[in-house]
Amino acid sequence: MTTAPWPAVHAERAALVADLADLTPQQWATRSLCPEWTVEETVAHLSATASTGRLRWIRSAVGARFDFALHNRRRLDEQLGGTPAETLAILHSKIDSTVAPMGDARAWLGEVVVHGVDVRRPLGLPTTTPVAVATTVAEFYASRDFAVPSRSNAAGLRLVADDGPFTTGDDDAPLVTGPTLALLTAMAGRAACCDDLAGPGVATLRARCG
Repeated sequence: MTTAPWPAVHAERAALVADLADLTPQQWATRSLCPEWTVEETVAHLSATASTGRLRWIRSAVGARFDFALHNRRRLDEQLGGTPAETLAILHSKIDSTVAPMGDARAWLGEVVVHGVDVRRPLGLPTTTPVAVATTVAEFYASRDFAVPSRSNAAGLRLVADDGPFTTGDDDAPLVTGPTLALLTAMAGRAACCDDLAGPGVATLRARCG
């Protein structure tokens, strides 16, 4: 129950653009679950990811002396419009992009899924990521640390989705259950998403977030 990454990336971007089309200025200025970024800045970060290929990413990281906060900030600033509507329009123009810095396309599917939650959750907007898409990301996150320490965050725990087939961890490990989307975003370090989970392992997972 998984899905091809790039078509899912495009669908997730399109859904996010549609969900954010009517935000007020105050909503655009809301802090996302990435506390250093507002909703608008998180959208600009997604545009940056969809615009930065491998060689440019390497040059940018070297230019920032591998200070990845600075690297991300520089690329993000390039994608900010003069208004939030312009910033959203930039992401709209990148919906079908298959540009990515490097690595497995599932990582970039995770990027848009997790950052979609980062902006929707503080705004009280529902996330409608299909379970098959969430399962693809969850399985990738459980298999390795890439961009986020997802495998490390799940280590020693038994994660079991209650809405799909995703499971990881030993049978005798402390259990964490809940929706696939909540499991993958918790693995990605979003403590707020642990509120949607249950089981004796939740406290450990929450403590590892962020």
